[in-house]
Amino acid sequence: MNDLKIAIVHDYLNQMGGAERVVAVFHKMFPQAPIYTTIADGDKLLPELADAVIKVTWMQRIPWVLSKFKLFFWLYPFAVRSMNVKGYDLILSSSSAYAKGVRKGRASVHVCYCHTPMRFAWNFESYMEGVEVPPSVKRIAKWLTHPLRIWDRHNSKKVDRIIANSTIVKERIGQCYGVHSPVIFPPVDISRFNIAEQPPEDYFLVVSRLVSYKKIDLAVEACTLLGQRLLVVGDGPDRQRLEKIAGATVTFLGRRSDEEVVQYMQRCKALIFPGIEDFGITPLEVNACGRPIIAFCGGGALDTVVPEKTGLFFKEQRIGALMEAIERFHRYDWDPAYIRAHAEQFGEHVFMARLRSSIEELVLEKTSREMTMEAKRSY
Repeated sequence: MNDLKIAIVHDYLNQMGGAERVVAVFHKMFPQAPIYTTIADGDKLLPELADAVIKVTWMQRIPWVLSKFKLFFWLYPFAVRSMNVKGYDLILSSSSAYAKGVRKGRASVHVCYCHTPMRFAWNFESYMEGVEVPPSVKRIAKWLTHPLRIWDRHNSKKVDRIIANSTIVKERIGQCYGVHSPVIFPPVDISRFNIAEQPPEDYFLVVSRLVSYKKIDLAVEACTLLGQRLLVVGDGPDRQRLEKIAGATVTFLGRRSDEEVVQYMQRCKALIFPGIEDFGITPLEVNACGRPIIAFCGGGALDTVVPEKTGLFFKEQRIGALMEAIERFHRYDWDPAYIRAHAEQFGEHVFMARLRSSIEELVLEKTSREMTMEAKRSY
């Protein structure tokens, strides 16, 4: 693929989440490829993207767009359509929203790595959670989800291959777009983690943004009732409420440096992961430290947790169900080396090899079809 002219497209680069880490790996794979995006916040770029050529749209000039980016949802389709990527042989997009709608050239191949179908259109309440707007604005916004769904579904048909980041996202893609999508799990930077020489300490761990849908209250209340020590790393709008329901055994540490977070992961008894995520990289990072997971049986955890080997599931998002799993946890002898080896199956090198293979297969298929059609025309 060295002779292909490649462009990377992403929805927006104004945060440091899992989707942006995927873009960073795209950049590692194709360092000469420019990254097209609607808006970018230089203060919130991952260090791995410091040397990337980033091309933004006219939306970058809108006042307050970086801090209030969700309110401009109705402009992103126009901004994405204004990107000039028709001259590229391969368009590699990373999308949980708009990037799959980019206009490609007739000879271009478009591969979309889909984190989830557009949240605003298909899961409005989740998208707007934490966004403070007048009720009237929210009603108008919800009304606009219908045309956005039509736009999103139409664009999905023009992508040559949509790749899902997990089994649950594959199912959503099928439901929303009627498209079959292969699954390639997101890359986890396993090299940042290792197994501690010392035995684990007597605490459970939560590492998360503190927002209500992540169900951190289940972990807080379960550990409080059981008298189990729990350390909560992270911050967010739900922190004040969580602190009010927490007992003496629960400690809120706020945001910590990457180095500190790794140390907490290495020394914990287990990570408690009570919410539903499209994939969830944090559990695998903890596994890379040789430590197990106690997770709700849903979402991306179904792809990453091996029951009774790398962690345990609880089947209902109830305090009692989590308490039972915590008590059951102590009956097992956990093998750190096995847990670490499991996490390595999700490493960056595995992701890059699988993605490259999928792209090469698609390019070869398209080239073969075009040669066949040209031969028929000549005949």
